[in-house]
Amino acid sequence: MKKDENLTEWLTEAAFNANIYDYGKYPVKGCGIWLPNGFEIRDKVLRIIRELLYSTGHKEVLLPLLIPKDMLEKEAKHIAGFLDQVYWVTKGGDKQLEIELSLRPTSETPMTYYFKDLIISYRDLPLKVFQIVSIFRYETKATHPLIRVREVTTFKEAFTFHSSKEEAEEQMNEAFKIYSEFFKILGIPYIAVERPAWDRFPGADKSVAFDTILPDGKSLQIGSIHNLGQNFSKVFDAKFMRKDGSYDFLYQTSYGISERVIASLLIHYGDDIGVVLLPKIAPIQIVIIPIFFEGLEDIILNYSKEIYEILSTANYKVVMDERKDVTPGEKFYYWERQGVPLRLEVGPKEIKENTVRFVTRIGKKWNVKKEDIVKEVKTTLMNLEIELKEKVQKEMNSRIVEINKISEIEEVIRNKKFAKFSICNKESCGTYFEKIQGLKFLGYDVLTNKKGKCIICGEETNILGYAGKSY
Repeated sequence: MKKDENLTEWLTEAAFNANIYDYGKYPVKGCGIWLPNGFEIRDKVLRIIRELLYSTGHKEVLLPLLIPKDMLEKEAKHIAGFLDQVYWVTKGGDKQLEIELSLRPTSETPMTYYFKDLIISYRDLPLKVFQIVSIFRYETKATHPLIRVREVTTFKEAFTFHSSKEEAEEQMNEAFKIYSEFFKILGIPYIAVERPAWDRFPGADKSVAFDTILPDGKSLQIGSIHNLGQNFSKVFDAKFMRKDGSYDFLYQTSYGISERVIASLLIHYGDDIGVVLLPKIAPIQIVIIPIFFEGLEDIILNYSKEIYEILSTANYKVVMDERKDVTPGEKFYYWERQGVPLRLEVGPKEIKENTVRFVTRIGKKWNVKKEDIVKEVKTTLMNLEIELKEKVQKEMNSRIVEINKISEIEEVIRNKKFAKFSICNKESCGTYFEKIQGLKFLGYDVLTNKKGKCIICGEETNILGYAGKSY
């Protein structure tokens, strides 16, 4: 299937063919299944974010999946934002529960409820915790694999507690650096925006989001950071004692990512054949293909096994396809759909020349002397990752078009692009796109300022905004 014809159908097919993710076969809408390769990719991605969080003083915890209805409803603004998406558990066996329980839609309320009793004074602050769990939201929009699901199986949510507004704001900055580094390591291009007041996370004073623009011109939120102020702590009477002996409510932040990160990787890097995996997250980095010729089978196989041992000893994730009832072309196609970054071919010519044929997933081919294999593999995988990341960043940049007049946005959307423009911070100007144009106004660029006139009202401004179609 061609990637540009239907992106979500391509993702469904490509992820299944690569043994990553199966979507649509399980008889509960919005629920997918992680297959072996996908689970390994998921694990590699989570190791990266865990290490970044551990290195900045975060501790991992695990809270219950079930949240009592009365607890969830305490923060009215928060629950109102999720009310039409909550799954409710109303029975235990045949008995009606006295208090309904929700399947966790997010964890601000239980985190505040629990940790308020562990924080006595300023000496206990700051406290930074996170968990990686499933969350459940009854999505009413069309569901898509990894992008919009009802069970989000890879939700990393962090929660922090602070003694002052300034400290919470500093934590927002730290979270921003963590996510920026995370997306840099994974090679996921993004724009970072402050969400407008009407589109903040329910219960937050400020929300900053990371969005990526996909090949179909639609934006996808891949991470978000929220300054919760004292909104939750006041509801749960979560106080701490200051140095002077007085008491104040805790200041909090929260920030999360999900399997949309992995969806972004698959979509940005994939092609019409299927997924293309970066070496650092690929379950299999190298596949060795012996190309058998009659009378030389054993020689070719033994030579291939030598290559396999050399690379395994060098700690590369390598497999060898020894199947003799499958043509080389069929093998090539199979492993390309698996997204394996590097293919090594061994045939009579390579045996004669004491070489190995290198073929990258993006089609570059050359021969390498056997004694230089380890050095060449290291260089090849490193250069391939750099080349792929640069390509993906360049492609996403090309999907963002700066406009000066609102009339230009129609052509931008028609060409499957995303619009960037000068805008003031008045709500009427931001909501114009959603109420009149039927588009999504993402928010205000937090990395770049530029003097100009608001595209809606003409007021002088130094703020840049983004609008377009969104998942």
